[in-house]
Amino acid sequence: MSAVVIALDEGKNIVACLESLRWADEIVVVDSGSSDGTQEIARRYTDKVFDVPWKGFGPQKQAAVELASHDVVLNVDCDERVTAELAEEIGAILSGPGMAAAYTVPRRTFLGGKEIRHCGWYPDRTTRLFDRTRARFSADLVHERVEVSGDTAPLKGHLLHYSFSGIGDMIPKINLYSDLSARQKFERGRRCGIADLLLRPAFAFLKTYVLRLGFLDGVEGVVISATTSWLAFAKYAKLRELSRAPGKGRK
Repeated sequence: MSAVVIALDEGKNIVACLESLRWADEIVVVDSGSSDGTQEIARRYTDKVFDVPWKGFGPQKQAAVELASHDVVLNVDCDERVTAELAEEIGAILSGPGMAAAYTVPRRTFLGGKEIRHCGWYPDRTTRLFDRTRARFSADLVHERVEVSGDTAPLKGHLLHYSFSGIGDMIPKINLYSDLSARQKFERGRRCGIADLLLRPAFAFLKTYVLRLGFLDGVEGVVISATTSWLAFAKYAKLRELSRAPGKGRK
């Protein structure tokens, strides 16, 4: 089994991530031009370290999958850690008589050291283990997904997701994700109206804080709900900017 990881300036995260993957038959790291020593750190754990120009989350992860030596791959992000229980469960599947095309994994996500149990952040199942002959990453720039041809089964073992140390970590990601999301929507013919700018951020806050019980996560629930709302506003405001740019036509 190959564990595949994409990275960009992840020097502070990648050591713990790769330590949790030492049990894998192979580790593949696809970097996109880090300047903080990420590639050098990764080479302590594997000789399969590649520098691939950034093309978006989906294409980048698929590039890592295609560079792997094994058909069964496990995708892990640099801010995630594989628990011993998950590693043992995957080992049992690999040594068993057969496997599904793909498996979903629950994640325990932390903000500033506190585990978040609501806000839509748990169990946050995501497809991470799959047979690349029957599954592949979508070409989405952001919010990529694994497209599966076959059956999908759930795993019980968790990934630990250390998403943000605090709000200072959240702001750059909001900027990146809103850039990519706006561009992706624009390329797919979407445009932004006043209603999008007014209603989508409000609904994002309501959905996260009330419908997904974010209020039970205390102050962190407020922070997550507010930043989710800001992400919604930022991506649609940027979409409107794209549609009004010279040569694009004003909407």
